[in-house]
Order: sequence, then C-alpha cells, then structure tokens
Amino acid sequence: MSLLKSISYGVGVALFAITSATHAASEFLVSTEWLEKNINEKNIRILEVSVDTGQFERGHIPNASNINWHTDLVDPVKRDIASRENFQQLLRNAGINKDSTVILYGDNNNWFAAWGAWVFDVYGVNNVKLLDGGRKKWESEGRPLSVKQTSVKPGNISLAEANPALRAYLSDVVSVAKQENTTTKLVDIRSADEYSGKIFAPAGVQELSIRAGHIPGAVNVPWGQAVAADGTFKSAEELRKVYAAVGIDGTKPIITYCRIGERSSHTWFALKKILGYDVKNYDGSWTEYGNSVGVPVANLSGTVWGGK
Repeated sequence: MSLLKSISYGVGVALFAITSATHAASEFLVSTEWLEKNINEKNIRILEVSVDTGQFERGHIPNASNINWHTDLVDPVKRDIASRENFQQLLRNAGINKDSTVILYGDNNNWFAAWGAWVFDVYGVNNVKLLDGGRKKWESEGRPLSVKQTSVKPGNISLAEANPALRAYLSDVVSVAKQENTTTKLVDIRSADEYSGKIFAPAGVQELSIRAGHIPGAVNVPWGQAVAADGTFKSAEELRKVYAAVGIDGTKPIITYCRIGERSSHTWFALKKILGYDVKNYDGSWTEYGNSVGVPVANLSGTVWGGK
C-alpha cells in the first residue's frame, strides 16, 4: 500500500470511528447496546421521562437527568404544552447545547418519552432519539443503573417558536368527524374497549370524560401493536403492514389521539419518525373530545355515564 493510500485509509478509519460514536444506529432510535457504549460521550444528554416519576430516584441510566411530565413538559396551570421559555430553560438546566444529541427513555414502553420527543419536535429541536425499548429493555438486560444525581453545566440551546403544524386541535378532529375534511385519517390508539365505548377509561386513571366511544371515522390501532415483545418498535416493514391493514398508508395526512396525548405520541413517533408519514398528534385527545358539547360521537357499546 502506498503512503498516500495508507494515509487515506487511516483517515477513513478515523472518520468511521467518529461517525459511529456520534450517530446512532438509526436517525431516531438508539439501541440499549449503543447507548451503553456511548454513555460518556460529551455531546450526549440522556433524559428519563417516565409515567412513574419516582422510578428515577430508585435507579436510572448513568448520566441521565429526570424530566417530570406533570410539570416540566406541560403548562402547570392551563392545559397546554410547556411554554417556549420554560421548556428552553428546562433543557438548558439539563445541560443541553445546540449541538447535543438527546436520548429520551422511560417506563411503560416510552409512553411519556415519546410525548417528550413530540414536544422537542414542536420546538424544532434536532438530534432527538428514543432509546428503543426504554427502561424495560435496559433493565431486563441487566445494564447499569445509578442513584447518583447527575451534575451538568448549563447548556446554551435556543428553541424555535412552537410549530403548530405538528399539533391537531379540537376543530381539526371535529371537521373529520363531520366529514367536512375527508382527506385526513384519524387513528385512535386506545384499547378496543375504550374505542368501542365499553369503558370510559382504563381502571385507576383520573383523567376522565363523561362520554365514551370514539371520534367518528377513526380507526382503532392500539399502541401496543407497534411494539415487539421486548418493547422495541417493530421494523418499518412490519409497521407498514399493521397500519395498511386499516387503510393508513401514508398517502393522506394522519391525526393520532388517545386519552391525554401520551400513548398517541408513541404511535405518532412510529408513523412519523419510522415510516415518515405526515402525522399530527391531538394532545387534547379523548378527555377533551369526550367532554365537548355538541360534537358527534360513535359509541358502539351504548354506555351512559352515571356520575362515577
């Protein structure tokens, strides 16, 4: 090998190594193996967003910071996502810079981690990925957990204004329900019993609506159909088949919804990030729609709210 070829080969190997260290296996997902290998990379910031926020204190992925979905990702007074100013300060406090790669993970198959990914997207933050399989897979593989508080230098990230194109509102879904908008597809990702109106909400939840059923025109694809047994997302080919079976093939705009917008964020992530479809998340979801006066409802079970 000539000297020039030797130098070129060496540079190529070095570039490959750098690329491997700074980019994940997928543009939007990282594996548990990849994260453990790259856990100390300085440009990587790891954030836990769990349904049960107490999980973090009992043990978290080393170097991770905790995000509380009750207060950090939402406006604590009005029903809305966190303001640009508050979210930007949250991210700076978590040490996130404009060139950081953010890895989100959480319990319950990344329900609220996916919600977090959606909020990041609304504010135009790039290089945000989910840990495929979340806490469930990390723990099942016996990977390290820490109880140490993570100390970071304040970051310098600046957020864009919220992008309304990623978000659906009540008027958007009502127009579909009334068939005024015949081009947008609705995907209800709740359980079949919630969709049919047999139950108003899963047992034990506090976010209720006084009407059961679903938005007319919506198809039902429970969020769990998007994941494999180990909690990772199914392959893109498998996901295409799941949604194509109910007429969701990416040729028309899509709106996902659930009860409060977190499980639907999980499906939003699968449809938008993995399949590249045009998708909005309706974070008002059934707790808003099922309490709204005068909107059309499909209640296949005929249940009537009894005040309990």
